[in-house]
Amino acid sequence: MPFNFPILLTWLRVALIPLVVGVFYLPEIWLTRFEQGLVATVVFIVAAVTDWFDGFLARRWNQTSSFGAFLDPVADKLMVAGALLALVQLDRVNTVFAFIIIGREITISALREWMALIGASKSVAVSSLGKIKTAAQMTAIPMLLFNDVLFGVIDTSFLGSWLLIVAAILTVWSMFYYLRKAWPLIKETTDKMQ
Repeated sequence: MPFNFPILLTWLRVALIPLVVGVFYLPEIWLTRFEQGLVATVVFIVAAVTDWFDGFLARRWNQTSSFGAFLDPVADKLMVAGALLALVQLDRVNTVFAFIIIGREITISALREWMALIGASKSVAVSSLGKIKTAAQMTAIPMLLFNDVLFGVIDTSFLGSWLLIVAAILTVWSMFYYLRKAWPLIKETTDKMQ
């Protein structure tokens, strides 16, 4: 297993996930509900920034690796799933939306693994639709973790809820987009196996 600074940042992201979730289980005599939301939001944003930074540094320093390519999306999915489950527990996210987003991530991960096995991973490479979905999702989650009024005017709970609905819609749309692109290759491969 290779070890370099970009991979260290990815491991840091994995290590921050329990903190995002666990802060809400601290007694309110340690941290008020507002402080819990603030800490979780800051930690989630730091983790999201490391996601961008580790990929940038790996490419810039020519330290990309198969292990890093595996660990990075796993860390992303764990981070999103952990935050969404905490938000469901706090009754800030509807279970249906969390299920749609987490279910899509599992489905597309399995699809990408299958496509890699048949040598067609480029056909399900990240699309611009997937990037827009990720942007909506990664903006909605910290807003819902914060769950308060920002700068005296921005109701993060309201805005985060709407952004998560947009992310859920884009999640379904992008899933069908990837499945439609992959279907001819899947069908061809399964036909050959019969």
